[in-house]
Amino acid sequence: MVAGRRAFLGLLEQRNRWGFSGRGWVVIIFAIFSVSGVLGLTVYPFLAVTHRVDADVLVVEGWIHEFAIRAAADEFRSGSYERVFTTGGPVEGKGGYVNDYQTEASVGAELLKASGLPTESLEMVPSRVMNRDRTYGSAVALRNWFRGHNVPVHAINVLTEDVHARRTRLLFQEALGRGAKVGVISVSNPDYDAKHWWRYSEGVKDVLTETVGYIYAKLLFYPSESTSDEMVLSKDAAASKPSR
Repeated sequence: MVAGRRAFLGLLEQRNRWGFSGRGWVVIIFAIFSVSGVLGLTVYPFLAVTHRVDADVLVVEGWIHEFAIRAAADEFRSGSYERVFTTGGPVEGKGGYVNDYQTEASVGAELLKASGLPTESLEMVPSRVMNRDRTYGSAVALRNWFRGHNVPVHAINVLTEDVHARRTRLLFQEALGRGAKVGVISVSNPDYDAKHWWRYSEGVKDVLTETVGYIYAKLLFYPSESTSDEMVLSKDAAASKPSR
């Protein structure tokens, strides 16, 4: 780089610099489209992973929609499961924890019962964690329920919705530790074509949100002290409430 003329008492200086040529911009644009195409084809199946393990416990995230609830009921009937647990914190719009029966865990349990699952096989495990770290809070509440009821669990399968699956498995594994295998079952959203998710506003929103969420959970996630306190409360609440 060669210095040029100066002006305004030396505050401005004219410089010769390198810049992209027309051919250079073509290469850059081609590279951007190529990378975008690869990501478009691979990011959804990466996030919406399904990997079952040999388990007799099925865990259902209580916030999922009815299409996923129906899939959960089918999964329980077709698998060799003995028990199904629903997890989740306060229902949105309540302003926080009210009671165990106004949680996503309770809502999910009621929907599963309406789908024909036997009450004796169903247990709701509510969490008091709301907003931040909800999935991890739900996983810790489940871990605390197992410990509080002296139920040894070596493997579970967690059922959730499409691109939330990889983050769900990561956080449940983090909560349960290395002593338990965590499988995951992803149920595709029928509102858009998973193979062409970028053509739908809901698909774009889901993929972008979960991509950021997974990166955060993988690289930057550390449970906050306030979240941990709420998790202890979740343990006490879960231990004192009977199954509905």
